[in-house]
Amino acid sequence: MSLLAFAGRRLAGAAVLLVLLSAAIFAATAVLPGDAVSAVAGVDASASQRAHVRSGLGLDRPVAVRYADWAAGAVRGDLGRGFVGERPVTEVLATRLPNSLLLAGLTLAVTAPLAALLGLWTGMRGGGADRLVSTAAQILAAVPEFVLAALLVGLLSVRLELLPPVSVIPLGGTPLDAPLALVLPVLTLGAVGLAVATRLLRASVADAAAAPYCEAARLNGVRGVRLAVRHILPNAAAPAVQALALTTGALVGSAVVVENVFDYPGIGRELQLAVAARDVPMVQGLATALVAVMLAVLLLGDICARLLGARKEEPR
Repeated sequence: MSLLAFAGRRLAGAAVLLVLLSAAIFAATAVLPGDAVSAVAGVDASASQRAHVRSGLGLDRPVAVRYADWAAGAVRGDLGRGFVGERPVTEVLATRLPNSLLLAGLTLAVTAPLAALLGLWTGMRGGGADRLVSTAAQILAAVPEFVLAALLVGLLSVRLELLPPVSVIPLGGTPLDAPLALVLPVLTLGAVGLAVATRLLRASVADAAAAPYCEAARLNGVRGVRLAVRHILPNAAAPAVQALALTTGALVGSAVVVENVFDYPGIGRELQLAVAARDVPMVQGLATALVAVMLAVLLLGDICARLLGARKEEPR
């Protein structure tokens, strides 16, 4: 199968999955306890006032009809308006999504090289170093993001007073206007991403190092850096790319928690506020956008892995 055909099939599969997941998100928001009527009409509104507001918001229509209308608008690039404040969802995405992508990008830029070095070293070396790094990565991956964030705040903000405990960003500014506000979120996400990526990359390198062609190369006296560059890395490249794609997807999901802990102005923070306010269109649009980003990252990882390919070597 050609690369173009492969990419087309993966893209079609991602599109179908996005539709299914968006429908699941829509159905989930329909059964959330409470609704936006109380937030819009007020808790003291009469039954007739609540019914009027519910009709005006379109919440009296069947869920399937509402989803069909929403999906038709989404195809045109219109994700609707929030019930609270009547802000266009696309406008919120345009201001918040770049902040989340910046946070994930900086984290990946810090994490990927370190994870690649640790994965290559432990996958080739084995023994005590491998067990130590693998155990540390497993423990770190098991720690919830908010717990790790609290520990970092306690150490670096409260005790040492080196960094602000929350992301204090100037009004109308961007995270780049307050670089220190990025440090704690990047450290928190980076620790989680490093643990996941190191384990995945270590497995890829170990599989490549145990292949017959690597054994034959060792018998021929090829070792160390030469073995890694000529035999292990070319064959571990494809699964390593997919591992990094999975790590990036995990970072996007973890960012929802981390942004709320540090009050970071990203899409995760906005999503939490929308859920608290039962702002159904905002929740649907933001959650679907997060799913779309994760699917795009995984799709790109699959295509890059296919492009690189796992080169099968024969012993020489």
